[in-house]
Amino acid sequence: MPKPKVFATHRLFEAARKILQETCEVEYWAKPERPPREEVLQRLKDKEGLISLLTEKVNEELLKAAPKLRIAANVAVGFDNIDVAACTKRGVVATNTPGVLDETTADFAWTLLMAVARRLSEGEALARSGNWKNWDLDQLVGTDVWGKTLGIVGFGRIGRAVARRASGFQMKVIYTDAVRAAADVEKELKAEFRDMNALLTESDFISVHVPLLPETRRLFDAAKFDQMKRTAFLINTSRGQVVDEATLVAALEAGKIAGAGLDVYENEPLIHPRLKRTNVVLAPHMASASLETRTKMACIAAENVVALFKGQRPANVLNPEVLKAP
Repeated sequence: MPKPKVFATHRLFEAARKILQETCEVEYWAKPERPPREEVLQRLKDKEGLISLLTEKVNEELLKAAPKLRIAANVAVGFDNIDVAACTKRGVVATNTPGVLDETTADFAWTLLMAVARRLSEGEALARSGNWKNWDLDQLVGTDVWGKTLGIVGFGRIGRAVARRASGFQMKVIYTDAVRAAADVEKELKAEFRDMNALLTESDFISVHVPLLPETRRLFDAAKFDQMKRTAFLINTSRGQVVDEATLVAALEAGKIAGAGLDVYENEPLIHPRLKRTNVVLAPHMASASLETRTKMACIAAENVVALFKGQRPANVLNPEVLKAP
């Protein structure tokens, strides 16, 4: 019996390839640049499986070009690139890779927070330039993190992981979320619930950890920045579209907030040119980019594909109604 054919829009890591090799016939995109859309559509004509990254839109156009497709496995936790309703309509299982990047992403949120607070990008640029003359009392003075107030917007797994790290800095942790956490969680993490308005006015650092939904798109707009402290910093490792970049730029230029640490962007991979400021730390969507975590993500996507083709239920189904009841 022939193996089901799968197209992967990335070469993946060796551990993931080993998971796939016995069950599937996989065609990998091996070039360093992302595959052109036309190439993806062409290669999917005879494929039953797709393993793709956030950069690939799994929408009606793609599904129409892939009449044999049975599963679209996203190598990511977020799935705003997948039209889940369209997949369901066509009987295509959609999956993601949750639960493996929480700690890694929380680490990186803190990396951005510390870097922007202590002006690390400016300091490194000076050290590399050859123009550093000597130590000076007021040279590149930044902002203390220790003892400040950390506001967390979105108190899911990643938001809570960020909160756990704050205890080492003896920070006051406040959070806001559509659903308040249980009392024992608040006690364990020493986190206090606030509505959004209170969080904005109290926080010295605001770290964003919400999914991209209609209600969170451009959640941070001019009105939000007007409420923040002039000494506050915004950290975003969630989705770029959660922040209205034009109003963020305006707030930075007007001195309404002190700075920002960004890993994601509204029109990614394009970055608003006026965000390239000394008080903004910019990263190229790398919050989950540790070898350990990215390998786990690829392996989970591979396991989801293999499970379906073995007649099993993939562990991370976004549209379970597509699967027949056992």
